[in-house]
Amino acid sequence: MIQTTPPVGLFRQGWRWSGRLLGGLVSLMLTLLGLLAFTFALSHLAPVDPTMQIAGDHASEATYAQVRKDLGLDQPMPVQFWRYLEHLAHGDMGMSSMTGQPVSSDLMHTFPATIELATCAILFGAFFGIILALLSVYKPGSWLDNIVRLVSLLGYSVPIFWLSLLGLLLFYAVLHWAGGPGRLDDAYLYTMEPRTGFVLIDTWLSGDRDMFFNAIRHMWLPVTVLGLLSMAGITRLLRASMLGEINKEYVILARSKGAGRVRVLLCHVFPNVFGTLITVLSLSYASMLEGAVLTETVFAWPGVGRYLTTALFAADMPAILGSTLLIGSSFVLLNALADALTYLLDPRTR
Repeated sequence: MIQTTPPVGLFRQGWRWSGRLLGGLVSLMLTLLGLLAFTFALSHLAPVDPTMQIAGDHASEATYAQVRKDLGLDQPMPVQFWRYLEHLAHGDMGMSSMTGQPVSSDLMHTFPATIELATCAILFGAFFGIILALLSVYKPGSWLDNIVRLVSLLGYSVPIFWLSLLGLLLFYAVLHWAGGPGRLDDAYLYTMEPRTGFVLIDTWLSGDRDMFFNAIRHMWLPVTVLGLLSMAGITRLLRASMLGEINKEYVILARSKGAGRVRVLLCHVFPNVFGTLITVLSLSYASMLEGAVLTETVFAWPGVGRYLTTALFAADMPAILGSTLLIGSSFVLLNALADALTYLLDPRTR
């Protein structure tokens, strides 16, 4: 006899899911609003006068007052914040004094480079991090476990800018295995047609295989440097989560029924740490987006991190605020996505 779910049960389940979704959306909107308020306050607390940047040091009082009025700085703070939200709703982040272009346009050209670098790095870190965590938990306390713990500790401890410089010295200057700073050699940089902003996709679509492999030669070293950082975090947290599972009753029951160590790890323990894995991957990916500043600066990678660094040295407040808002919003959205995936894939969270 086929059993069906009563309509009352379906209604309660739908109500519970809709309430969870509504609560998540409200929490997400409040977090984004708090981020907007923070960036707005940052623009007023910074020791940079935007009026002086536009009018100049030798402007008259009348000119200074007119520019301040045009920027809306003579209005009360709530009015200024509302205008700030209105401009953001229309995609207006202001003009960059560094490039003379709208900040939104600059970010549209630089953000794909950061996404490409961070995505390749998180794939590298997740692949090797999961493998190392499984090898470590296979025999806890063994020499293999100690090596994995040492590698993850070094990945956390070594400064990323030092590792980047050392990688350039060894693999670019000495061994000539890497392509060096930038995304492409100068011979290809001005001949490639930027269609998507992702250099691997654009070089592949161009049909020039030499250009494509040149992009790979430039990319593998910064990807490896960033990937080692994410690999260390994934390995440490995933190892700790699986060690917490191997002594539970369901694992002891599976071992008593004759299941091997590999089968227990892959079929019983690993599926139960999916929630932790999703959280770790989302946090690592978000840290790649915000933490690629030093890597992009060392490798002259034209992403948001390098753009933000240059804006900081130039005291370009619209560019600084736009970059901060973009990176912060990405972090918030990735965390919200991780929570949603964990809720859907892990029944224990429900």
